[in-house]
Amino acid sequence: MVFAMAEAWVCPTVLLCFYGFFSNVRPSEPFLTPYLLGPDKNLSRTQVFNEIYPVWTYSYLALLFPVFLATDYLRYKPVIILQGAAFIITYIMLLCAQGVLAIQFLEFSYGVATAAEVAYFSYIYSVVETVQYKKVTAYCRSVTLVAYTVGSISGQVLVSVFKVHLYYLNVFTLVSVSLAFISSWFLPMAKKSLFFHPRLEHSNNHSSEKTTCLNSKECLEQVPQAEDVESKLPLNDRCRQSSRLDAKDINRKSELLGVLRMLWLDFLDCYSSWPLVRWSLWWALSTCGYFQVVNYIQGLWEVVLPSSQNSTIYNGSVEAVSTLLGAAVAFAIGFVKVSWDVWGELALCTSSVLIAASVYIMDSVRNIWVCYASYVAFRSIYMLLITIATYQIAVNLSMERYALVFGVNTFVALALQTVLTIVVVDNSGLGLDIFTQFLIYAVYFCVIALIFLGTTVYRFVKKRRICHLHSVKQ
Repeated sequence: MVFAMAEAWVCPTVLLCFYGFFSNVRPSEPFLTPYLLGPDKNLSRTQVFNEIYPVWTYSYLALLFPVFLATDYLRYKPVIILQGAAFIITYIMLLCAQGVLAIQFLEFSYGVATAAEVAYFSYIYSVVETVQYKKVTAYCRSVTLVAYTVGSISGQVLVSVFKVHLYYLNVFTLVSVSLAFISSWFLPMAKKSLFFHPRLEHSNNHSSEKTTCLNSKECLEQVPQAEDVESKLPLNDRCRQSSRLDAKDINRKSELLGVLRMLWLDFLDCYSSWPLVRWSLWWALSTCGYFQVVNYIQGLWEVVLPSSQNSTIYNGSVEAVSTLLGAAVAFAIGFVKVSWDVWGELALCTSSVLIAASVYIMDSVRNIWVCYASYVAFRSIYMLLITIATYQIAVNLSMERYALVFGVNTFVALALQTVLTIVVVDNSGLGLDIFTQFLIYAVYFCVIALIFLGTTVYRFVKKRRICHLHSVKQ
């Protein structure tokens, strides 16, 4: 019996980790911009930065919500297979396609793969028991980090040590994502999903048990050391129970309308919590800026030091170092006890200032090594704060609400990024040069810092006023 239960979660977890590893080992990714600008594709900087790269942002935003619904309706596995196929199409086109229009379609295909990541990160919760959630989450997320680092380092070694042409990095990446695609077919099909295919008979048996656990002291103690009282306060009980109650209505109404109504009610309930709104606001705003910087950082490096002037470029090493350092910092924060109820807004304000400073240094100091160092600092600070924000949001939610809230936050980030891309990057807008773009991104993070400085001052003044009124009454 014990062996059967262990095998039930071990097999899909191993298969999903195998898929996650090989789908993220992409040696060519840190060298994409030099490859597109090089003799293989012979594209201009304007074509790459202002016409091609924006397509990913637009397609990701357009596909995020439909893919989210399709993931739940199709029960995860078909969408994971779709992601693997989209990766294969992307890298086949990267090897063979020529011209701006073809590369734009390639970016759309990559947008499909990116939007389908929701299936990878939510599939495992439908095939393992609740008691294994924490363990399998750690496995699945860690393996993507390790894979990205392996891909970046291997790409750098192939370029710097073995002098491999950038074209063949795409061949190695195609082999890797093909292995991932093959492995996705062996994943067991989920028997349930959150909205379209809830296992009502199972949830009814465990509903009271799960609700009790979510509101009990013992359950909260299983979560890694919530430092402040605010983070331990559960959201409105409807946020945790509405999916169970509304799921019964799906059989009596149009399935899609029932799901949309369920999502809307959950959205209203979850975002009625100020702690969640506060961390979600920073999540969405900062992720928008983070996406912009990461998407166009290779363009900045290419302008500061064109690859044609130096046979060795270190993009892969920088990506690997920034990923590992960011992960180390994010891991270390788990051992630091801070009352985020008291210091949360100030931390968000300070971190936004530091991020703005690092982006400004990248833009103003036209030295490649300074750019590299500033980028490492930028990613480390962001990964530190996004880890804290993720935890602070998650500790206020039941597991079933993770996908909704994180999906909404990502959607808002992408919507803001689309506006920023249209105005700043796209030729239909201002079509600014890369240095002006990064100056605007630095100002953008300064605006985020001012927003949270304002909320910090407001809360301080409000607290002082309450204390003053209390003392007057006494």
